Amino acid sequence: MSTKVVTIYTEASPNPNSLKFVLNFRLLENIHLDFPSAEETALSPLAKTLFDEFPFVQRVFIANNFITITKDDSTDWFEVNPIIKEYIRTYLLAEKPVFSDQLLDEKMKEEEAPITQSNEGNGDIEEKIKSILNDYVKPAVEQDGGAISFHSFNDGVVKVLLQGSCSGCPSSTLTLKAGIENLLTRMVPEVKEVIAEGV
Repeated sequence: MSTKVVTIYTEASPNPNSLKFVLNFRLLENIHLDFPSAEETALSPLAKTLFDEFPFVQRVFIANNFITITKDDSTDWFEVNPIIKEYIRTYLLAEKPVFSDQLLDEKMKEEEAPITQSNEGNGDIEEKIKSILNDYVKPAVEQDGGAISFHSFNDGVVKVLLQGSCSGCPSSTLTLKAGIENLLTRMVPEVKEVIAEGV
């Protein structure tokens, strides 16, 4: 019999349709997994079963010690929050697989792959941008149940990839412009604008 203890509490995010389910242990170290649709969950049994069991689930995002779930507009968190929380707790107590080794291997290779430089001579600027995103922006975005990663830098425009609760969030554009763009333009004079890729 398993002696594992699983406790879960929830945290709101800036996206009213996303809720962060925080665990008392880590699921991942230094990487995150984003599942924007049921079709992309083949290598994550937990994400797949959340989509299968709950028709209102629109996105599943797993990072560190939390799972962010994004629901549809018509479902009320008040009604489904306790059901999902108990479902995840029971799933983890049974020590069922969260994701496959193949998925983790693929993700680790992605993380370790060097980013192709967007333009000749932009290497130092890109490193500075990535460093600022990692040190100042990433922790705050993770706190809100999402993730941000550097995509590219061309002609003064930084493109970032937003995932988890940040993707499609009504306030993400404001955060991007008022927060991230202000920070980067102030700290890196070459940056003129920040836009989100694929939002």
